[in-house]
Amino acid sequence: MTIALTGSSGFVGSYLNKYFSSKNYKIILIDRADFKDESLLRKKVLDSDIVINLVGANIMRRWTDAYKKEMYHSRIDNTKKIVQAINANTKKQLLISTSAIGIYSDDIVNDENSYKYGDTFLTSICKDWEMEAKKANARVVICRFGVVLGDGGALNKMLLPFKLGLGGKIASGKQSFTFIHILDLARAQEFLIKHKSLDGVFNFCAPYPITNLIFTKVLAHTLKRPAFLPVPGMLLKLIFGDGSDILIGGQHVYPKRLLENNFKFNFETIEGALKNLLTK
Repeated sequence: MTIALTGSSGFVGSYLNKYFSSKNYKIILIDRADFKDESLLRKKVLDSDIVINLVGANIMRRWTDAYKKEMYHSRIDNTKKIVQAINANTKKQLLISTSAIGIYSDDIVNDENSYKYGDTFLTSICKDWEMEAKKANARVVICRFGVVLGDGGALNKMLLPFKLGLGGKIASGKQSFTFIHILDLARAQEFLIKHKSLDGVFNFCAPYPITNLIFTKVLAHTLKRPAFLPVPGMLLKLIFGDGSDILIGGQHVYPKRLLENNFKFNFETIEGALKNLLTK
């Protein structure tokens, strides 16, 4: 089968490219320039059986007003173009489109059937992003990612201060830390590709969410380093602006639909995930 992949230069996209290539899927890369060429984009989409949509500007930056617009339009406008390309042909296809657990409120346990939306800027992006994807005349799967742990991404940014013995909890440390190992993310997408009766929203997160404080302690223990320097919320506000809400807040999310359909996580716990990633 052939996968058309957007966002392939990013942390998750580059991993999925390698993962699915190793499983003998043919990969067609859709890069930023392709979104400016409607005929080329349509051809790449038409030549695929599956479109995995990871398009979007990096959220781990300072959120100025200008950058908020870039975050929004890079996701919604380009997803709209992908959907238009899918709808321009009659081929039966699968669209796997990305979203985030930031769509949820942080004051209850959220699953796909019982949840409460948040009221943040990230919530509004996710809602509109998902709405555009659902307009495709295809089998549509929405993957709401938790914090993706792998060789890169968020974990990579956390490692240096911890290795120097300067790590610590973020703000109160009581906020939920809902994560997924990147291998389980790829395996879950492959699972949904193969189970053709499944569609709709799936939470992509391990079944045992933790707090930021627990994550801090396990990471420090795994690296055999101390972790006693908390990162003040005000400092993060100065660095990231409104984007600090991602670090200071956190959603407690449960992957109910994956588990109900008998998907088996390789890394259910934070201990197992960090041991695999950091003690090779």
